[in-house]
Amino acid sequence: MSNYADKVLPEFQGYLLDKKLVPEKNAPFYAYWVSRFLDYARKRDVSAAEFREPAVLEFLESLRSDKRILEWQHRQADDAIRLYYFHFLGATGKAPAGIVPSNIPGTIKETRRLIRLKHYSYSTERTYLQWIERFFSYALGSDKRKIADLSTEDFRNFLSHLALKQRVSSSTQNQAFNALLFLFRNVLSKDTSDLGSTVRAKRGQKLPVVFSVEEIERLFDQMTGRSRLIAELIYGAGLRLMELARLRVKDIDFDSNTVFVRSGKGDKDRSTVLPSAVRQRLQEHLSRVKELHDKDLSAGYGEVLLPDALRRKYPKAGREWAWQYVFPSAKLSVDPRSGRIARHHISDKAIQTAVKNAVMKAGIPKHASVHTLRHSFATHLLMNGVNIREVQELLGHKNVETTMIYTHVLRDMSNAPKSPLDSLYNKSVAL
Repeated sequence: MSNYADKVLPEFQGYLLDKKLVPEKNAPFYAYWVSRFLDYARKRDVSAAEFREPAVLEFLESLRSDKRILEWQHRQADDAIRLYYFHFLGATGKAPAGIVPSNIPGTIKETRRLIRLKHYSYSTERTYLQWIERFFSYALGSDKRKIADLSTEDFRNFLSHLALKQRVSSSTQNQAFNALLFLFRNVLSKDTSDLGSTVRAKRGQKLPVVFSVEEIERLFDQMTGRSRLIAELIYGAGLRLMELARLRVKDIDFDSNTVFVRSGKGDKDRSTVLPSAVRQRLQEHLSRVKELHDKDLSAGYGEVLLPDALRRKYPKAGREWAWQYVFPSAKLSVDPRSGRIARHHISDKAIQTAVKNAVMKAGIPKHASVHTLRHSFATHLLMNGVNIREVQELLGHKNVETTMIYTHVLRDMSNAPKSPLDSLYNKSVAL
């Protein structure tokens, strides 16, 4: 790798070092990932002179399938590509040699614009664009047909192809359905009234996987530091994975022992309990995060990304302590939408991996995930006699019928210890 500093995209490496965007020892690796992506684009006749999100996602997915490439290398490749397009090319006005510039297909551009106009999450944007790209590849074939020729019959044929040929799960099929429905209704402006006869994949009612109180103790015993704090907060407050990741400092009220969830599922706000068992450790954690934020500010960064148009309304708010993430990423990264360098929140994959490893070490023979902690929170509260309506409010369920699924689990856990998180530490939960 030592020769890469002179041979692989030397101007890009020089730009990274001049702007102090990456440590000197990492610059050759950033150039290496970009060169691999440019080669990937050339081989597939994809224009690499202009940033194309679907092409980048396909490339990153190809890296993920290589078991020799670790998760941190995958993230480094993602950052490198975005630094190259959003910063280096924009600053120098250069384009990769040997590639003829071409515009992003208008349909993809318009789809992305409308998705952002409707304030969909970035993960939804990526998923929709991936499905639309796959649909175009299936329906348009060798470009003999045009997008204007697409019909709802192509819509149905693609869903049938997924179900019968690729045998995808019901949730995956419905995900594709929603993406194409958005395309036909909002982008192509085609009549979708005849799609009412389209068979939607149905998923039977499934009982949630729930940890017993004893299993919760074993699980936490296998975790330390920030990972344990995150897991305990998810369990003790009944949070969804991304609700935890997107928590900001201002959302924690230590005086009232309350956690505020902003723009949760369905873009709804709600409040839930802050377990007293994690209160002191969370305050100590935030002290360390404050030190990190101060260092970012002194280095010329420290501005967190704000939702929607708040950055225009409050131009200085992004640098304020109250808006910083409670669990920030270990390093600065490039925002995929704006192209700006900022410290994002912790990766959802990092949380998932920590919980998965803890489940394995604890020897818990259940198909559990991070969401199992939320299921356990609801079930254990009901076991302690908390009113189901209160549990519904804490979970943020629209209908109480959704919350009632946990009453079925209670029948199998009626003899288990009745103790939510604070009871594990001989403390009481204040609801």
